[in-house]
Amino acid sequence: MENFFKKVIELWFAGGVLMVPLVILCLMIFASAARLWRYFNRREFRRLSDRLWQGWVKEPESGLGEVGEMIRYSQDEVRSIGDIQSRFSEIIASKFPRVQRQLVFMNVMVAAAPLLGLLGTVLGMIHTFDAIAIGGKDLTGSMASGISEALITTEVGLLIAIPGFFVTHLIKRKLHEYEAFLGKLESFTVQHFRMSRILPA
Repeated sequence: MENFFKKVIELWFAGGVLMVPLVILCLMIFASAARLWRYFNRREFRRLSDRLWQGWVKEPESGLGEVGEMIRYSQDEVRSIGDIQSRFSEIIASKFPRVQRQLVFMNVMVAAAPLLGLLGTVLGMIHTFDAIAIGGKDLTGSMASGISEALITTEVGLLIAIPGFFVTHLIKRKLHEYEAFLGKLESFTVQHFRMSRILPA
């Protein structure tokens, strides 16, 4: 274990100054991902059967939790299908923009990671060429240091970006699941309203 930490520290210093922004970028990406993951795991719709929430639509007062509140809000004193659709638009507007902003932020950070790694490659090669130009007794060590900086920052940038890409994809899937559920809930609520009130579309 001690050797592992020693190697990590050696790699950290070999990567140069860009290792600091890369680590900060990594923390920002995965902190945002953890926050969104927790947000979607707390949504109750994932634990409800279709039969249960459809029963709540028919009897809104029996609804429980977040979904029950949405059902009651979407049916409270509505007079037309347009009212129901407006209520669902308000629900969507209250829940999705913040999540979508965080997803955009994550996408930008994931895209920035390999670019920072590429910048590290350029800086490392510049240091290598500077060492060649200066020459001297420590030429080999200076060249090795520049090449290490170039390779390590590129590797770290990719190690951040690739998992970040997959995590972002998983969170987008959870967002689409939530959108699909609200779409089904709205459709069933409208259908129930038509049948109960015998109103035209």
